[in-house]
Amino acid sequence: MPAVNIGQMSAESLEWAEKYRPQNLSEVVGHPKIIKELLKWGDDWEKGVPTDRALILYGKPGIGKTSAAFALANQMGWDVIELNASDQRTAKIIQKVAGSASMMGTFDGTSGRRLVILDEADNLHGNYDRGGARAIINVVRSTKQPIILIANEFYDMDSALRLACKPVQFRIMNSAAMVTALKSICRKEGVMVNVGVIEQINDNAGGDLRSAINDLQAIAIGQNELYVDDIVTAPRDVRETVFRAMDKIFKASDMRSAQEAAWHVDESPDNLINWIDENLPLAYKDEQDMYAGFNQLSRADLFLGRVRRRQNYRLWRYASLFMTGGVAAVKSQNYSGYNKYQAPQFWKKLGQTRAKRNIRDSLAGKIGALCHMSKRYARSDLIWFFKHVMKSKELAVDVAAELDLNPDEIAFLLDTKATTKKVKTIYESAQQLIQAQVKHDIEVFGGFTHTAVVDEQQRELDFTEADNNSTDDEPGVDEIASKDEPKNQSSLFDF
Repeated sequence: MPAVNIGQMSAESLEWAEKYRPQNLSEVVGHPKIIKELLKWGDDWEKGVPTDRALILYGKPGIGKTSAAFALANQMGWDVIELNASDQRTAKIIQKVAGSASMMGTFDGTSGRRLVILDEADNLHGNYDRGGARAIINVVRSTKQPIILIANEFYDMDSALRLACKPVQFRIMNSAAMVTALKSICRKEGVMVNVGVIEQINDNAGGDLRSAINDLQAIAIGQNELYVDDIVTAPRDVRETVFRAMDKIFKASDMRSAQEAAWHVDESPDNLINWIDENLPLAYKDEQDMYAGFNQLSRADLFLGRVRRRQNYRLWRYASLFMTGGVAAVKSQNYSGYNKYQAPQFWKKLGQTRAKRNIRDSLAGKIGALCHMSKRYARSDLIWFFKHVMKSKELAVDVAAELDLNPDEIAFLLDTKATTKKVKTIYESAQQLIQAQVKHDIEVFGGFTHTAVVDEQQRELDFTEADNNSTDDEPGVDEIASKDEPKNQSSLFDF
């Protein structure tokens, strides 16, 4: 049996995406500006004067984010410590692995730097990631080593974590760069390709270079020459980011294109309309186009309202048509150029006022229970009345005690902060009033009940003794009973 070269067998069995992973930044294709930025960042760390301690490389999967990070480390001569989503990324683990790695140097003496890579940083929300984002922020703030976070969706990451790092966006690679990379792999593997093969693989991949390489390898297994008919992989169902969808909707040349952009984004019409409403003024510079676009949004909102009232979700199709195709069709000119789209401020405001709305609802529940009204009616028609009542110094404490209000609820009615002296005084006085009332109720009702029971028992004992000891010369039961009764009241035995 002939000898087998283990090293050669291992190399041939590698996936091409790993086999041809860039070894330095010059081999990374399709991102020339990002390569320069990464080189500068690495040089700053080598000089000991980094302006940014950590980077966030973000963009859709398969476009070279992780490859660029490893290529940078290899080119700079840095060791790599990687932590990905398959690990249990609790705060303790992150601090132990990434935290210690970010504070220590290497042992071989070739370089004093060690690159810490945290992959899938936008997935820090599972059961194993409790406290993970907070731990990473602490590591970034105290690190003595370069850190790179890798994410697909930048805005899925914790907001504080985003602010602690410098974002670097990897955009979809252009077709020319991908075709060049695929042809280079074919030459190295000795595979002949006919006209249109590489172009078709590239189109099916939808900008995902890693997937395109995997498709090429799958087609080339056992073949030295490839034809278009050999391509059996179907186009991928590429999910658009909402920002890219916004660009397609506002710049679409026809209604169909705008509507298809909405089909490829994971947003319901209820959410998508908020995105379009927020970014319409950024996309349409002409006032008439802006007015016409908002008019289409108002029509879409009518259908969304009917969906909520009637629970007829078939009407979503009409709402979606108006908010995408309608908005795209009414513009009088084509708009080009880059727009910095942003998330709906409406959601941000809801998040900021969530605590206040919870206090309002709790207050409405207490007022509704006191007034025998629904919580909804109390919220809409009674809270304003209690706000006026709380302005009275004489009634504020009584109202707070009657409703058993906490400091946050008192502050809500007074339109002030819960930490003010006025709120504290009213709350403490109300609690004293509540305690005094409870004590009074115990004394009155509890004392009365106990006394009545003792008197009844004593009365029965007296009657029994009287019956046992009675003689002809001694007064009978009737006479004893009559002596116990007041003279100005009728005895029970008179009836």
